[in-house]
Amino acid sequence: MRDATLAFLAGHRAARVEPLTDRLVDAIVDSNPGYRATRVVPLPDLRSSCHDNIGRVLELLGVAVRGASAPDESEAAYDAARATGRRRAEQGLPLDDVLRSFRIGGRLIWDDLVEQARAALDAEELREVGTRLWEVVDETSAQVAAAYHATERAAVRADEQLRAELWEGVLSGRAKEPGFAHEAARILDVPVGGHYLVVTGEGLDIPRLEQALAPRTTAWVRRTGGTVGLVALGPDDRADPEGALAVLRGAVAWPVGVSVVVSGLAGVDTGVRQASLAVRTLDGEPGVAAFDERLPEALLLTSPEVAGRLVAVWLGPLLALPAGEQASLLATLDAWVATGGSTTHTATRVHCHRNTVINRLRRVARLVGRESLDGVPPLELGLALRALRSGLHR
Repeated sequence: MRDATLAFLAGHRAARVEPLTDRLVDAIVDSNPGYRATRVVPLPDLRSSCHDNIGRVLELLGVAVRGASAPDESEAAYDAARATGRRRAEQGLPLDDVLRSFRIGGRLIWDDLVEQARAALDAEELREVGTRLWEVVDETSAQVAAAYHATERAAVRADEQLRAELWEGVLSGRAKEPGFAHEAARILDVPVGGHYLVVTGEGLDIPRLEQALAPRTTAWVRRTGGTVGLVALGPDDRADPEGALAVLRGAVAWPVGVSVVVSGLAGVDTGVRQASLAVRTLDGEPGVAAFDERLPEALLLTSPEVAGRLVAVWLGPLLALPAGEQASLLATLDAWVATGGSTTHTATRVHCHRNTVINRLRRVARLVGRESLDGVPPLELGLALRALRSGLHR
């Protein structure tokens, strides 16, 4: 009896693939709105897929009824199913619509088998064929879904890789090439021209920053060593970026560096260098360091040997003093430099008498080998104090 069933299935497969293909194509077009509404699958592609998958399902049905072991998943028996899954993922057709078509195909094949087998098979044989058919349809559908998901994952990885490469190109200066700049702007969804602030720092809460900076367009990328963000500025911001800086100052709790306003994607690499220098001047302290506000520190950062020597020459003897005396003298120097050499204003800042300030300045002058410290504070002293505060002397 098994021989008769196998003979029937072989003849059925040879005779019915073409008419079943025609019926399945019509059924999918009529009954599966995903194909009809999206129109992402050309009709010749749909017909070819239906033809190949019906042929494979009927072939696998014969194998299953014969009692042979199921084909290994790597074998060609599932090539049509996997090809369909890959193509539909690439075309963007939802997987639910793809699997619905396989269910429609399974029903059509079963109905056709019942109709064609009335005179050839008894009820028990037909039941066995039906059981094996739905096992084949289920496994084939699983192969479709697996190929679909694998293609989706590969596409996501490829997209992430492309975006990463474009970001690195923008940050390293390739956006000075017009063709690259326009491609990067399209993929990263940012303006190719206009004006930007470049922001960099660690531990940034990107959703919070995006919300706080709205309606400004922003784009962010996480890199080794910190996050970099582009803040596209509107007409008001370009002339005075303080509005955007104020938003940043109110939205971050980590060290953040911000560049000057740069022109388009072509200027981003310069902005990255500026923002990176600015954030380093904070020496790990929370806050927003705007490059224009940290120019002396940025200058010292680029010349660490000079920074170290300034501290050694102008402040070295003070740093050798006991902590209490050292702190009072450094606080006095900070205030004196900040007030432009006014001993009166310095006394107010450090909460002591003006004569105390004068005595402290004389003490510092003797320690560092200067005749006196009066009038306009020396530029070198101001730089030395900035280098000390920012930790740039180490």
